[in-house]
Amino acid sequence: MNFIRRQLPVVIAFCFGVALWAQYYIPSRASNEALETFTGSWAIILAGCALILGILSAIHHHWTKIRLKRAGFGYSIVTLTCFAIVVLVGWFPIQWPGFAAVTIADGSFFDWIFLNVFVPLDATMFSLLAFFIASAAFRAFRARSFEATALLIAGCIVMLGRVPLGELIAIPGTNLSMTSIAGWLLNNPNTAAYRGILLGVILSQVAISLRILFGIERTYMGGGD
Repeated sequence: MNFIRRQLPVVIAFCFGVALWAQYYIPSRASNEALETFTGSWAIILAGCALILGILSAIHHHWTKIRLKRAGFGYSIVTLTCFAIVVLVGWFPIQWPGFAAVTIADGSFFDWIFLNVFVPLDATMFSLLAFFIASAAFRAFRARSFEATALLIAGCIVMLGRVPLGELIAIPGTNLSMTSIAGWLLNNPNTAAYRGILLGVILSQVAISLRILFGIERTYMGGGD
């Protein structure tokens, strides 16, 4: 039993990890067919199982919160209620002629909920995100050090250069406008920093992959060891 719970997942992760890694270095028809089978069939099945587990875990979390009346359990009630309504109207579509004019599909209640509830909430969330980014930028752009000053100057130049007004703001005696300077900042220092960060992310992914393959990292098994 201990082997099934602790050693077997590590063995499976190691075998599949090495097989998928080696597939890229074995240009054969068999390896390509094996990859297509895994990504086309097995991956879909695993994703479906993971989705079911995620849904059950979310329901258990919110139901426990409601049952124990923990702080914020009212939000859990709203979450589970909305989840149940959407699932029911998705499984049993209701055709209401009055909804045909405001939906993109067949006038079902499910489409009405998507267009008139989800889409406005999505737009509201992203509109609030803009104010959140603006407040975070205001706190981060305080010129208390050299790095913060450079970030403040570069941020102001880029923000001015990305609006039509930037074309009218130019350095006297040159052909450089805020738009061209902002373009240079985005295409050179920003691209270099982005590639450096991306390289670091890739190296960290390689490191964590090796830790998983050799059984050092076992957090996916529900434990920290």
